Amino acid sequence: MSPLVIKNISIGLLLNLLFAARLFSQESVPDNIRLMFYNTENLFDTFDDTLKDDDDFLPGGIMRWNLKRYNSKISALYKTIIAAGGWKPPAVVAMCEIENRSVLEDLVHGTFLMKFDYGIIHGDSPDPRGIDVCMIYDRSLVSLIDYCYWMPGTESDTEFSSRSILYARLLINCDTLHLIANHWPSRRGGVLAGEGTRMKLARLIMAKVDSINMLSRLPAKIIITGDFNCTPDDQEVAPFTDSAEKRSMFVNLSAKPAGRGEGTYRYMGTWEMIDQLFISESLLERSSGLFTDETKLKVFNSDFLLRRDPVYPGFSPFPTYRGYKYQGGFSDHLPVLLDLGFN
Repeated sequence: MSPLVIKNISIGLLLNLLFAARLFSQESVPDNIRLMFYNTENLFDTFDDTLKDDDDFLPGGIMRWNLKRYNSKISALYKTIIAAGGWKPPAVVAMCEIENRSVLEDLVHGTFLMKFDYGIIHGDSPDPRGIDVCMIYDRSLVSLIDYCYWMPGTESDTEFSSRSILYARLLINCDTLHLIANHWPSRRGGVLAGEGTRMKLARLIMAKVDSINMLSRLPAKIIITGDFNCTPDDQEVAPFTDSAEKRSMFVNLSAKPAGRGEGTYRYMGTWEMIDQLFISESLLERSSGLFTDETKLKVFNSDFLLRRDPVYPGFSPFPTYRGYKYQGGFSDHLPVLLDLGFN
């Protein structure tokens, strides 16, 4: 081989090494990746969908929902997401109570979020009102490997009419993260209302988690989040932390803040931690890839998301509606945030 050829090969190899070093340098890896979950409180558009029970949120409906109120709601959600990231919005935002993909398009393309190249994950659920679980993600930081929606699938569950569960497999800084987002049936009508369905959804998730772990070469890094309509002490979420299988164990990061009296939703003057976040124990390992710890969870409770409660002492989330009365606020829930580091 001639010296010229050797020289050209050496230069090419050097350029490749310099490119790789730049690609994987610390400058290209953010200090942390922030995740957010937010119950948006009925983000409906103003158009009638004949396949959904959305009549209340139409201009002629009982909520008197119109374009002005809709635009204000989109703006409020945009402001919350931006503020939650400290002017660099979270890399992943999972949400619930979203009517359709169109409202997400308005959010990510019709506000200043357009500067951050968010991708959208949305699928219609069997919920009669048409409210769904969805996700947006910053494509400069997060790659979507695949996603799907889960719901009970046995013959006895053919009448399932709640929100389906969103599962997304993400690639972040060359590490795989499995994200499972939920919006379980409410307890409206009493604590026991919807309990059977909530337990069924918990068992479904654990079965899927077992499958994920069995197919993973390394311990899978999994986050389960959402509005569970129950607290960390309720039996419905116990399967996540009480599993006999060590590979299925999770840590409920929301339990300690709940024990301190923090919450994401205020009911009759009492804070309840019904928007929760569970992590697999593998995310507590700092040896390589993504990691976090129990100090990295935060209920985002900035002053602008709160207002003085008109009935009970103290402050509550500033809602869009209180009953049927328009308030012009953000949501009746507060978001939860989690920071992930990377080694």
